[in-house]
Amino acid sequence: MSVEKMSAVDTAWLRMDRPSNLMQIVGVMIFDGVLDEARLRAAIEQRLLGFERFRQTVGQQGGAYVWRDDPDFHLDHHLRRAMLPGAAGKAELEAFVADLASTPLNPSRPLWEMHLVDTAMGGQALVIRIHHSIADGIALVGVLLSLADDAPAPQRRPSGRRVRHEDEHDPLWMALWRPASDAMLDAIRLSTNLWVKYVRFVTDPLKALEYTRLGSAIAGEIGKLALMADDTPTRFKGKPGIGKRVAWSEPISLPEVKAVGRVLGCSVNDMLLSSAAGALRSYLADKGDAVEDVEIRALVPVNLRRPEDEGRLGNRFGLVALELPVGVENPLARLYATRDRMLALKDSLQAPLTLSILGAVGMAPKFAQSKILDLLASKATAVMTNVPGPQQPLHVAGARLKQPLFWVPQSGDIGMGVSILSYDNRVQFGLVTDKGLVPDPENIVARFAGEFEKLLMLVLMEPWARLADPSAVEAELQV
Repeated sequence: MSVEKMSAVDTAWLRMDRPSNLMQIVGVMIFDGVLDEARLRAAIEQRLLGFERFRQTVGQQGGAYVWRDDPDFHLDHHLRRAMLPGAAGKAELEAFVADLASTPLNPSRPLWEMHLVDTAMGGQALVIRIHHSIADGIALVGVLLSLADDAPAPQRRPSGRRVRHEDEHDPLWMALWRPASDAMLDAIRLSTNLWVKYVRFVTDPLKALEYTRLGSAIAGEIGKLALMADDTPTRFKGKPGIGKRVAWSEPISLPEVKAVGRVLGCSVNDMLLSSAAGALRSYLADKGDAVEDVEIRALVPVNLRRPEDEGRLGNRFGLVALELPVGVENPLARLYATRDRMLALKDSLQAPLTLSILGAVGMAPKFAQSKILDLLASKATAVMTNVPGPQQPLHVAGARLKQPLFWVPQSGDIGMGVSILSYDNRVQFGLVTDKGLVPDPENIVARFAGEFEKLLMLVLMEPWARLADPSAVEAELQV
């Protein structure tokens, strides 16, 4: 039986599970029509199961977590049929996904499963759950899309390679950070000595500033993370419970987003994040909550994979802390503030630093891991991610993929996850919330398109030369 030690970063994700926040990535593929189940099973067996992680269970050996081949593996344990109650429409599908998001995966089997769901929405849906310890979102989107073809007829495609995940001693591990700075490579060593230093700056953040040998850049980033002030208290923030709620928006046109962004000098990411901030503001205002000067901090995953990492599983991403300008009412000013904050983070060392912290805590006792990750999670209200998908229609088992969606897990006491996914020249916005904090996420995602349309209308109505000055545009609109 094959046994492989789990990497430190993947171990951190495995041990991050809590009843209130399970570390599983949940996805939904909504189709036009019915899938051919025999072809679906064949695609899973030939493509997905070529990655050995999907045939392996998690165990412990010599005090470390390991991957072991499952001697009792059978696809029927992981691919199941499901029927929705009642009208079997969008609301029922959202409720079904929310229940799965609140339910742990079977720890005695490989940590993934799929449910083929019959709906009354013009076709079936495939609901997928995969534990974050297997891979990050970028890798898993690629793996799941490998099940698809670009035509209804089946196409021959090589089976997935049996991929081994590098552990923390592989040269690639440190190579991830070489472009950042030599000082960082010298400073961030996954060792007991480094862990002691991390514990010291968690228990006494000012100690971080004493490690001047780390270099000004890395010491500055550690200081920012450790001494970061809390963001604004809102109804989005609190102690989450077990129950979850999920919702997704109707897609909007990606070419329109790109066109408006070109006129305003902003990226697609800037446009979408700003629209998300506007939707959160509008929801709070309708609930009668204060919105003036509200800042909501979101942890945004940053892909640290290199081209040669394509096709590899495991986790290779860091996090940056983005403050969403929810308190800015003017949509144009809110967009430019989002753009400026994203630019400020572009050259930040936060992403590789958080990856190194995950590697360090993955080798530490679980209670110590919880302490440092709780510190980071306490500084944020949401996890927010934007993944670009293929821009041509795909088919799985003979059915056209109409809308793919996914939700990222939230660590610690974070109670909101925002996901943005582009596919077939459209963008969809997904939201997962804690049932006790935000029981109606559909009332947030319904506002997403309207926030983008505000920017679209400004571009259509205003002289382009005036769009660089949000205050002038706002004054004119109020006349």
